[in-house]
Amino acid sequence: MDALIQLVGELPAGFGAATCIVLHLPSSGRSLLAPILSRHTQLEVVEAQDGQRLEAGRIYVAPNDRHLLLANGHLQLDRGPKENGVRPAVDVMLRTLAASYGARSIAVILSGALGDGSAGALAVRNAGGLVLIQDPDDATIASMPETAMRAIGEPDALLDAAALGGELARLVGPEGIEEDEAMAQVTKAVNGPTDRPGGPPSPFTCPECSGPLWELKDGEVLRYRCRVGHSYSEDAMVIEQGSAVEAALWSALEGLEERAEFLRRVATRHGDHRPRLRARFSGAAEDALERAELIRRALGTRVDGPHALDPHAEMAE
Repeated sequence: MDALIQLVGELPAGFGAATCIVLHLPSSGRSLLAPILSRHTQLEVVEAQDGQRLEAGRIYVAPNDRHLLLANGHLQLDRGPKENGVRPAVDVMLRTLAASYGARSIAVILSGALGDGSAGALAVRNAGGLVLIQDPDDATIASMPETAMRAIGEPDALLDAAALGGELARLVGPEGIEEDEAMAQVTKAVNGPTDRPGGPPSPFTCPECSGPLWELKDGEVLRYRCRVGHSYSEDAMVIEQGSAVEAALWSALEGLEERAEFLRRVATRHGDHRPRLRARFSGAAEDALERAELIRRALGTRVDGPHALDPHAEMAE
């Protein structure tokens, strides 16, 4: 937020290009980014609307839980697959920017975590556009600027956030950027084909949908994409895969503790008349709790609450 406030504060009145902003936001609730930024700039700041026409001198902010796409001089909002575990994603917007405006596009990468924006910045660079990056030493979180620099090499400008606003004003100039009537096909640029993505198959599965992943390499940028369109940079894959593994462990823990409770109840209900069955089910409950304890140790959590079952407790209510 600080970097955005500094940048938009340096954009002059009458700035000759449309400005689109993507900030990683929670999927629920209402974004207050537009009114916050409007207090720090001479330009009009609005939350992007589907089908809205792009106009020079306005700032468009992506709403939460929607990708922001640029196509045919208009904005599109899309609830397509998450990229790098987020929606909206910077990569999606920048790919459509490159596809629509080619050499007249300018990508700006600011402070942020992980590597979202690096693949999009490379798409803009490959289309002939410019890439401006906040100096990592000036960034609150340097991961996004550093990852983008590794992806594209030397940026067209490496500056503090406030200086980036002045550089944009210099690059655009008062004449602005004319709209290109011959726009590229953006749908393919956003999600790619719905069948098998290009690139070799990966031995890994998608953390979001568990589908197979393919490896997509563009220069030094390696991404993983599944059939439905979820896409991950390497660092995002590390985080999302870790989250998926943790979720699987919690699910396994719940299943084992639930099974132990069920087996205890069965043993209690039939124990008076069938002692051998009681012993068998009691032993199975102990085994389930012992395995659950191993998972709890792996998760680094303590036994507490209703699942704090003692495997050696008397099987009686």
